[in-house]
Amino acid sequence: MYIWQAADWPGFFWDEDRLKPQLDQIRRLQGRLLGRADATDEVLQLEMDALIQNAIRSSEIEGEHLDAASVRSSVARHLGIEQAGLAGKPNAESEAMARLLVTATRDWQQPVSLDTLCQWQADIFPQQQDFPVGMLRDEQPMHVMSGRLDRPTIHFTAPPRNILDAEMTRFLDWFNHPPAGLDTLLRAGVAHLWLLTLHPFTDGNGRVTRALTDRALAQDEQQSIRFYALSEAIMNNRKHYYLALESAQKSGLDITHWLHWFLQTLEEAIHLALSRIERILHKAAFWRKHQNCVLNQRQIKVLNRLLDNAGSEFDEGIATRHYQAIARTSKATATRDLADLLAKGCLQQLPGGGRSSRYRVSSP
Repeated sequence: MYIWQAADWPGFFWDEDRLKPQLDQIRRLQGRLLGRADATDEVLQLEMDALIQNAIRSSEIEGEHLDAASVRSSVARHLGIEQAGLAGKPNAESEAMARLLVTATRDWQQPVSLDTLCQWQADIFPQQQDFPVGMLRDEQPMHVMSGRLDRPTIHFTAPPRNILDAEMTRFLDWFNHPPAGLDTLLRAGVAHLWLLTLHPFTDGNGRVTRALTDRALAQDEQQSIRFYALSEAIMNNRKHYYLALESAQKSGLDITHWLHWFLQTLEEAIHLALSRIERILHKAAFWRKHQNCVLNQRQIKVLNRLLDNAGSEFDEGIATRHYQAIARTSKATATRDLADLLAKGCLQQLPGGGRSSRYRVSSP
């Protein structure tokens, strides 16, 4: 029996005492994140980066791969940021996801109607589809699946179409008028599970649900600016995401385990955002320290690449061949540039030497 077939559906309940330590930790991290963001001059850039991650990863969870440069240009356009110098041009898919996510968070004070969700679902599919968009699904049974098309894994079956209208009305009434005293982070986790259980559309349910969850999280913080990307953390744990959803569908109305997973993933998303902010602060401090260094464009490009990807790329340092690839230059030029950066204190050499010499950015 699936969760929606329980006699007391949708009477979700959970052990709040068990979840309280996680809730307290997330509140502390939210405060720390906002404080660190305020310490930078890059608030709009941080918001842009979070939206880009959300757009790319939310689509990637469903097996859709968006062009990163196009997404960046689309997000910049929707945020009103100057696009000069940005590689890539917006395309229909990137425009659709950027519009969806910006609308979901920028209009956080607005109630959510069925028409809202239908419009979001239609926005995901800007091109002609072989199924209806912008409306609830048809009479065909809805099996929630993942994996390869020829060997799908069925996680659960959604409620039938003949009760879907009433179920959506009940869900949206709860979302727009939540019970007094309900923790707003738990509300986001419950909404995520509830809407995915209903699976109201033929396709795009995951992306619409994650957008609605972003709306709930924006309402929790009472601001439209998002500094973390929940979809990024979900994508990092995609296998466990589907397992947690599948388990919740078959474990009755006690959703403590699901909410524990949701809060754990939310905490990871905030940690990822904090890491991005630390990289930005580190980068700003580095360039302040070396503002009087005379560097060529190749050197600046490589240094920015290293500073932007600290901890996630070249974690064992950069070798001459890496410099060649990034700067698109010869080995001789790369060797000279590296020696110059080392002499000016921009880089430091890691233990080792000879042909295996590696370098990393000096501490600011």
